[in-house]
Amino acid sequence: MKPTITTALALAMTVTAAPAAAQYGMSGPTVSASVPQNQPAAAAAQQQPGIKPSQKALKPLIDLQDAVTKNDVANIPAKVAAAQAAAQTKEDRYLIAELQLKAALAAHNDAAMSAAIDAIAASGYNNAATNADLYESLGQTFFNNKQYAEAAAAFRKAATVNPSDWHTSALVGEALFGAGQKDEAVSAFQHAIQTSAAGANKPDENLYKRAVGIAYDAKSPAAPDLALAWVAAYPAPSSWSDAIAIYRNYNLSDDETTIDLLRLKQAMGIMTAGEYALLAQKASDQLVFGEARSVIDAAIAANKIDPSNPTYRDLVAAVRSKAKPTPTDLATAMKIAANGKALMRIGDNYAAIGDYSNAVQAYKLAMARPDGDAAVANLHIGIALVQAGDKAGATAALNSVTGPRSGIAKYWLTYLTQKA
Repeated sequence: MKPTITTALALAMTVTAAPAAAQYGMSGPTVSASVPQNQPAAAAAQQQPGIKPSQKALKPLIDLQDAVTKNDVANIPAKVAAAQAAAQTKEDRYLIAELQLKAALAAHNDAAMSAAIDAIAASGYNNAATNADLYESLGQTFFNNKQYAEAAAAFRKAATVNPSDWHTSALVGEALFGAGQKDEAVSAFQHAIQTSAAGANKPDENLYKRAVGIAYDAKSPAAPDLALAWVAAYPAPSSWSDAIAIYRNYNLSDDETTIDLLRLKQAMGIMTAGEYALLAQKASDQLVFGEARSVIDAAIAANKIDPSNPTYRDLVAAVRSKAKPTPTDLATAMKIAANGKALMRIGDNYAAIGDYSNAVQAYKLAMARPDGDAAVANLHIGIALVQAGDKAGATAALNSVTGPRSGIAKYWLTYLTQKA
């Protein structure tokens, strides 16, 4: 059975981005021209300090303003061309482009609106943040009209002119996701997180949630790492449960992964009744009877499992029927163990009774056998040392884990850094 995702993350996975900006604490701007519609361009310029059209462009600008105000659609293109021919300064070009934008807004012409904003940006008059706001507004217009490709292009322009603003990269991701380009959307969200982290503030938790949700929806291999980054920044029972569920859902056929991640949840005290039962069953299947029994006892003590409940009654009886190995039993078994696999199980049983020193010894012996797996052994050494309170030793062991098991080691390392 697949591990479940909490309601909060499920909502983050399915929510649409309309208005996209609102998800990240933004107001969602709208495109508007700053030149008042009822005044000539020259008069408007005089009300905005620093904007002074050249003498050569003044009359063509007034003619263009008059055509735009009267919505004289037939003559606006000619008036724009005349004003552009007379333009001498960035102020001239900015005012012309503003009037083009006003005309495009009146005509509800998105393509003309896009061209006008390009012209405003190209004029060189505005600062980067103002141009980014315009492109972001344009992107919102396209997005709300479900023109996702055009929205992504506009948001990308905003990100290009103001690369330090992580919001725009997130909006690129939303638009790409809307367009069905899920892998590209994941990359955009990763960039948004990186951009935010490079600034003064920690990335917003909603950004992490949305990135994780989209990556998981896309079945992206980046999802487990994004989930880990989320819990590293915002540790909580719900975020940890979701992150571990995501990792397990990517590795459903691997019992070792299931066991080691449920051990992590048990260490944090956030296991569900079903997870207690699953860990007990898996541990019993691996012949780690001491752990299976201790897990069942812990579940009953925590009122997670009722031993008389038909759902768990047979499991409880089966686990309790198995004899828990004693320290003497384990010491004898370690001396005669035939292979690395047997030594790993002996180590797990030592860990189950809290004898972490002998557990580590057994894992090290297992690693040296021909069938030994150094990655698995180092992972279990690290887990045992976490439980023993040896932070330095655990860190060293977990950092030495390579290959497919390194992902689980990273989850344990993150927990270790957060552990008091």
